[in-house]
Amino acid sequence: MSGHSKWSTIKHKKGALDAKRGRMFTRLIREITIAARAGGGDASGNPRLRTAISAAKEANMPADNITRAIKKGTGELEGQTLEEVTYEGYGSGGVAIIVETVTDNKNRTLPEIRHIFSKHGGNLGASNSVAWMFEKKGYIVVETPSMPEDQLLEVALEAGADDLKQDGSSFEIYTPTESFEQVKESLKAKGVTITASEIAMTPKNTVRAEGPAARKVLNLIETLEEHDDVQHVWANFDIDESEIEAS
Repeated sequence: MSGHSKWSTIKHKKGALDAKRGRMFTRLIREITIAARAGGGDASGNPRLRTAISAAKEANMPADNITRAIKKGTGELEGQTLEEVTYEGYGSGGVAIIVETVTDNKNRTLPEIRHIFSKHGGNLGASNSVAWMFEKKGYIVVETPSMPEDQLLEVALEAGADDLKQDGSSFEIYTPTESFEQVKESLKAKGVTITASEIAMTPKNTVRAEGPAARKVLNLIETLEEHDDVQHVWANFDIDESEIEAS
């Protein structure tokens, strides 16, 4: 893969984008619950909840599941006491990694995340040790769009996007978080098929990873994402597609 590659794009190319439907639903439900708890159950006034509900609908989650998750967040229904905890660290070759978790017991989660880092040649760092290398943005992937690149760029920019970059046959569109949903809807209205989209911690700069170091990083991130408490993993590596196929 030429240039920088976001993990969500890599997962898509590997065919491993939340392959387990039940696990995907668990993550989405947790995000809806946390979003409702933080900003209220009215999606019209809660952008994070609105984005979470949109993702759940795109995954064909039943409406009843969405409603229950919101009510658990607002306290209308009893549920687990969930807490958001973010961990930061480094993988092989100095690749910076951010791990976002939702847990009912951070005293259990911390040593387990630390063990995963250590097992795969990485190490946990202190709070804010790598977060400064990233910025939160909307991230949208389009494969082989139904319009020329300049037209795709025009549609995206008019809807509020910041930038568009080509990565092989894919186009990566970046947006401010507040215009993320608007850009998605504008693209869909023009018949553009979106293959991946999320609010992402995007790296300001990337670190080249090759050979054994690249495979160690990919294995570390995959193992982190398999952990039940992990919602998202972000990293700042630059990696070739050949390394992905070899991992």
